[in-house]
Amino acid sequence: MARAPRKPRDEEIVPDGFRVARNLGEGRHAILEVFPGLDRLSTAERLVPDPAARAKLFDETSIHIVEQDLWMYVSPFELPKVVRREWRPIVSPEADCIVVGANHLRESPLLTLYMDIYHELCHLLQHHDGADLWPPGVSYVKRWTEVEAYRFVVREARVIGVSNQFLREYLRVEWISEEEHRELLAELKVPSE
Repeated sequence: MARAPRKPRDEEIVPDGFRVARNLGEGRHAILEVFPGLDRLSTAERLVPDPAARAKLFDETSIHIVEQDLWMYVSPFELPKVVRREWRPIVSPEADCIVVGANHLRESPLLTLYMDIYHELCHLLQHHDGADLWPPGVSYVKRWTEVEAYRFVVREARVIGVSNQFLREYLRVEWISEEEHRELLAELKVPSE
């Protein structure tokens, strides 16, 4: 009798063609060097439907790998007015750049990296449209930019069959409270249990 194929765990689910160069050194790299083929995924087409605008986004965006213990963030063009004291962002006034922690790139599940990179690409597009990604005095879960970026990646995760359980954990970020986590889940229509 043939054995039924093993169902993949959520963290193993990613779109065909999603790849990560996990062993690149610290410093700046073209986004497609770090995430080869990212621009050819259907997710990229849904994010930026216009082929010329999509090509421009991926041609002009770099990844800056750092040895700091962090996830990903869009490098501001100038230091935001309000930053947490422990956060020393890399400022990139000359070009679009996404900063990625080396350990995150090397060790995180592919699904987390897939969702994170598209979340940050959403922020780059918002920034291009003039959005303030770090508005002073606005809770993280109340920032329209965060909600919109999370909404995009949650919708994309649902397209590939990611469970609510994984989404709940993905949305549990260390800088928000349990109450804010529940608020974010409700806003994104991810069941809390």
